[in-house]
Order: sequence, then structure tokens, then C-alpha cells
Amino acid sequence: MAVIGAEDNLQIHRIPQSKYVDSVRWLSPLSAFDKFAVLALHDSDSDASSIEIHALNRSNPTNLQLQSSWVSPSRVSSLSVSQTPQKPLLAASTYEGSLHFLFVDPVDASPETELSLAEKSFHRGPISGIDLQGNGFECVSVDEDGRVNLITVGDSRLNYRRLFDSQGLVSYTTAKWASPTEFATGGLGFSLQWWDQRKPGGATSQFKGNWTRGNTSGIVHSIDIHPSRKHVCLAGGSSGTVFAWDLRWQQQPIVLSGLIPGETATPLSESEVWEVQYDSYMQSSEISNLSSAKILPVMMCSEDGFLAVIEQGEEPLQVLAEPCAINSFDINQQNPSDVICSLEWESIVILTRM
Repeated sequence: MAVIGAEDNLQIHRIPQSKYVDSVRWLSPLSAFDKFAVLALHDSDSDASSIEIHALNRSNPTNLQLQSSWVSPSRVSSLSVSQTPQKPLLAASTYEGSLHFLFVDPVDASPETELSLAEKSFHRGPISGIDLQGNGFECVSVDEDGRVNLITVGDSRLNYRRLFDSQGLVSYTTAKWASPTEFATGGLGFSLQWWDQRKPGGATSQFKGNWTRGNTSGIVHSIDIHPSRKHVCLAGGSSGTVFAWDLRWQQQPIVLSGLIPGETATPLSESEVWEVQYDSYMQSSEISNLSSAKILPVMMCSEDGFLAVIEQGEEPLQVLAEPCAINSFDINQQNPSDVICSLEWESIVILTRM
């Protein structure tokens, strides 16, 4: 595996935390000179959970300045950020089944308004995945109970409706918007579903992915969709598997890492792939030259401590190799050279690609 770790092209800052970091996200600031990071934290000693927003000091990147903190009623299961026309919006789901939205002041990153949904009829148990529209006020939530819900965030209230309920016959673990009306979900058996609100009654397309290890049923943990190629759904999950599902050729996955049927390919990782994102930094110089049939560069993090970039047909590029799990990461869309990730051993890593 090729390594991107030389000091001349990668700056790495490891920042210890006193609590377990469940998820990390960049927050879009009002000024291009500011950087804010959102951390979902859990204190195992007190069983207390919170969401903290920190400012990054440009002259001293290892110095995080706490801007604000919000106490969560339960441990955060999923975290999403949206840049609405007025101000940033945070969404956090919990393991007790509640969903919370925080409007954030774009100048000092302090929460201004909180809206919560804690109805027991919303989901039967822990919410496994949520996603906010990138520049909008709609959120999709999914769970292993088989329910798919849509939530609209207003100025002072929340409206939600159940788009689908499989009655537990299908379990969903993650979701991602593709357009204002379309989104994808993933779940058990490496399955993926494509939904269109203009076509009610269930998913408009489905991919059943029991194609990796015989009778072993994998799980999709994370999915991503590129805004310029919404017909391709990227997925990462069990056994080091990273693959793409092209809606134009729906029955055959495009495997980027993992065990390919009929071949003896060695996966980049053999553990859980916790998160995948299209890597806009690697794409910036070549996206216009890439064939529409080729999958754009992908970044992934795994249970066995890898943060890596995968390009179709190329040797993977190792960005980080940690002695513990990398639970989540986020690429700064305002400055794609900046990446933040959370480590299992109570710390975060901020790296800048030069």
C-alpha cells in the first residue's frame, strides 16, 4: 500500500480528549478564516453525553477552543451538519430514539435554537442513521426497526412523516441525500435502496448485496453520493468492503476494496469500514478528465485503524495507520485538504494535506 505520510506533504496533529469521541464533523463558519469542529462525546464514567463545538486556532492547531456545549439526553448515534441559507444546522440522533436539531450562530458557533423529537412512535429503538440535506431543512432518519422517516425543520417546530415501514423485515443502518427529493439507504446483507419522494410506496430501486462471503451477511455502515454523479452510490461496511452501486447497471457492484467473487483479491482492511466519503481533495485536479464510468477517489476509515484513499484500479494510499479504531472522519468541504477524524482511544486527529 502506498503511503502519503511524509512530513513534506502531510501535517498531523493528535489532540487527546477526556471523553470518548463518537463522531466528528466540520462546521461551515461565516468567515473563511475560521475553522469549527463539532464533536459528539460520551463520558463512560458518568454516562453523560454531549455535543461540543470547538474553534481551531490557526497559529496553534493543537489548541482547541471550546465555543459551546449542548448536553444530550443519551449517547449520540449519528451526527449530521447542514449549511442552511441563514445559519448552520446540526442534527443528532441518540440511542434512546430521540432526534435533536440545533441552529448555530454563524459567528461564534453557539447554539441559538433547539428543536427535539422524542416521540416513542417515531422509531421503536435507537436511531441508527440520519442525514440532513446539504443546504436544506429536511432530514431523513432510519433504524434497524425498518422505518424510514422524513423530518422538516421549521423556525419553531418539527414536522415528520413516515415514508415507509418494513415492519422489521428490512433493517436500515445509514442514509444519504442525493437531491432535494431523492436519497439512498443501506443496511443488512450489503443491501442498498434508492428512494424518490415523488414515487411513494417504497424504494424505487434495490440492490441485494449478498455477494461477498457465501452465507456471511455483511452490513453497510456508511454511504455517500457525489453531487455531480448522483446515480452512483458509494458504500462501506463489513469485512473491509468498499463498493459502488451504479443505478445504470444495478445488478453488479463495483468493488473498490474487499473480497471479489471469483477472485483472490486482498482487501485494504479486513475489519469494519465505519465511514466512506468521496475525497474532493483528490478529485479537484482531475474530475473533469475522469470518465463518467470510473468511480471518483474515495476516503475510508476502519476498525483496524486505517484512514486511506482508494482509487479504482490504483493501489490504495494510506493516510493514517493508528493502533486503534478510527470511528469517524470528515473532509472540510470549504478546504478539502483538511481532514478531522476520531480515534477509539479518546483523541481526535486533524491533518492537512499539502
